[in-house]
Amino acid sequence: MSRLFVAIGDSFTEGVGDWDARYPNGVRGWADRVAKQLSKQDPGWRYANLAIRSKRLQQIIDEQLQRALDLHPTVVSVYAGGNDILELRASLTPLMERYEEMVSRIAAAGARPLLFTGFDVRLHPVLEPMRRRNWTYNEHVRRIAEDYGALLVDYWCFDEYHDPRFWGTDRLHMSPAGHKNMAAHVLRVLGVDHSLTAKPLHPRLPVTAREWLHQESVWLREWVIPMFGRRLRNVTLGDHLEPRWPTPIRPADGLKRLAAERDSLARQD
Repeated sequence: MSRLFVAIGDSFTEGVGDWDARYPNGVRGWADRVAKQLSKQDPGWRYANLAIRSKRLQQIIDEQLQRALDLHPTVVSVYAGGNDILELRASLTPLMERYEEMVSRIAAAGARPLLFTGFDVRLHPVLEPMRRRNWTYNEHVRRIAEDYGALLVDYWCFDEYHDPRFWGTDRLHMSPAGHKNMAAHVLRVLGVDHSLTAKPLHPRLPVTAREWLHQESVWLREWVIPMFGRRLRNVTLGDHLEPRWPTPIRPADGLKRLAAERDSLARQD
């Protein structure tokens, strides 16, 4: 009997930061890499990815959860709540109650939940309150994982992500190297041997104080201010996107080939 890996969530799981025009929505990401490695272990593995960037927890529950459960998955990975943490005035208590209910539904459906803590990103002082909220979020996720027998990828503990080369220019999404490394961690938690190997990272160049100040200014202007501007306008980068792999595929058939075939069919329509 074939097994099914379903990924739900936001930009982390969609693959933002691992840009590749050959894949749906222009990204690849750790989940695609995990699915490919699973198929090398057993070609019968199938894979669906319903995650869309910018989605908040309740949207993931409303738009993705039941859709995922209807597929009768073996494993459901979920990283959700990161975008809610950015709402500094919103209480985390009801958020984590909804998160726990989501996990309980996955477990009750007979699937194995695969959960993630959030990384302790070193942020600009203006965003420091978000770190403290992330710590609280992680405490809840660890407890929920234990209570429901979920697999846990404890992202918080991965010290290599203190290296900026594992992050994209927005400092909130992983770089291709970060996604590949995350895939290796997920496969370890799943107990799956893999052939992923790290490529040498580009060298870290020394930065002067003046260059650092310029980088901070550019980051705030090009990423932080637009992000909060979108929130004020109640628009997101995922508003007009569809899930990358909405129906189960067989990664053993080749993800790039499957993406090209889907793109060709879409153009014909």
